[in-house]
Amino acid sequence: MQIIRKVAVKQIVTDQTKNKLREEYEWKIFQLEQESQQLLFEQKKLEQRTSNKKTEIASKFKKKINSRKDHINWYKYKLEQLDILPIGSEIHDGEVDAIVEVEEGMDWDQMNQQTAIVIRDGKVDKIT
Repeated sequence: MQIIRKVAVKQIVTDQTKNKLREEYEWKIFQLEQESQQLLFEQKKLEQRTSNKKTEIASKFKKKINSRKDHINWYKYKLEQLDILPIGSEIHDGEVDAIVEVEEGMDWDQMNQQTAIVIRDGKVDKIT
């Protein structure tokens, strides 16, 4: 019988990894700032069309814009943490599903041990 289980993916921090993550975070911040500007533009446009619902429109757009600002602050925090992160340390990079063959008589505890895929510079470094 085959089952699906989660396997942790970890990434070893290198200069290349840091640069890649920095670019990714900066790009996300840029996108979120652009979305915020677009929402402000749309808000102004809607407010000009319907003068009787300005506060309702402003409230809806404010929630959306604040959500983007929270995400921007999160990515800025991640950038700060990235600068502090020492080369060679491992960071959690998500999980993937793995198919595992289960047969009668197998040691369940051993099969169920936490396994991980370790990535270094975009290549699988080891599987533990």
